[in-house]
Amino acid sequence: MPILPCFPYLKEIHFPGKRNKGYNFPVFLFMSFQFVNRFRNMASDEMIKVVGDRFCVPYTMELLVKKKIQSFSNSHYDVFDTTGNILLQVNGGIWNLQKKRVMKDPAGLPVVTLREKQAISWKQEWQMHEGESRHCLCSVKRSGGFNIKSNLDVHLASPYKDAACDFRVTGSLASLSIKVRRGNSIIAEVTHSYTWGSYKGKECFKIKVYPEVDYAFIVALLVIIHENDNA
Repeated sequence: MPILPCFPYLKEIHFPGKRNKGYNFPVFLFMSFQFVNRFRNMASDEMIKVVGDRFCVPYTMELLVKKKIQSFSNSHYDVFDTTGNILLQVNGGIWNLQKKRVMKDPAGLPVVTLREKQAISWKQEWQMHEGESRHCLCSVKRSGGFNIKSNLDVHLASPYKDAACDFRVTGSLASLSIKVRRGNSIIAEVTHSYTWGSYKGKECFKIKVYPEVDYAFIVALLVIIHENDNA
């Protein structure tokens, strides 16, 4: 007689008219739902979401980011997928001597707002807020002082203070090759090659976002590190 694993309190029930052939359909269906729910919980645990799970996909995403300077204080970013569909847009300028960048979805709805915490500071600290609210998702600041490496430490918003950062962004001002890490794992990479358009204020970046990683979060980090480098 087969025994129901993990459910010893359930009695074995056979299909009508078939002896010793297995469980009845309701019990089988119940076990199937338990398996599916457990699988979904595992997938949710592995998902890296900061802005929202709608920006997490189960495959590697290749994104193209085009940036152009519209004025002295205003930069515009367009984010496309490999088929040319626009996914996100980032605009902003300076308010009260502090930079502010608003990311919107294709419908024009605000996704996150990036606010520079202090106008003049070697830490170049930013806060990422949900939509256009003041609900902080994370804070981002330079790892060290003025150096050739544009490293950033990312701390998720939490009531518990922890010196260790949740994510780290490492990159080079010379090549603008940027990597986003969680612990020892690389979760996204950014590459950029200077062209003649770069000197006219038009630049292109390629982003590789690994599966189940929040690509809106990665784009926001790219905007922050690029704004810092051009401060």
